[in-house]
Amino acid sequence: QVQLVESGGGLVQAGGSLRLSCAASGRTSSDYGLGWFRQAPGKEREFVAAISAIGGNTYYSDSVKGRFTISRDNAKNTVYLQMNSLKPEDTAVYYCAARTSDSGRVYYHRYEYIHWGQGTQVTVSS
Repeated sequence: QVQLVESGGGLVQAGGSLRLSCAASGRTSSDYGLGWFRQAPGKEREFVAAISAIGGNTYYSDSVKGRFTISRDNAKNTVYLQMNSLKPEDTAVYYCAARTSDSGRVYYHRYEYIHWGQGTQVTVSS
């Protein structure tokens, strides 16, 4: 079992940057594929970015590709989401997710993830 706690959300102006963190406890994060999802008001939760357990392979949604970067620090059991050039449409609650993995595969479907954090609010003003 792993517990996930997100932090780093807040209010930022369009064009600005934020870095989200997700700390994992209960089991080493290197055993997990990790991902970030987001949910805007009135919309379904959508995939943002993912990173594999092995090899650090990454995958991004088209809407954030080139602006967001996912990374992980296994020594700190933490996954990050660096968000640059933020837009008002990036406003959402951002969730960290994890699933057991021992491969270089990246997972980008909600149903593929077992563990979820509580979420952190990101608001981008125009």
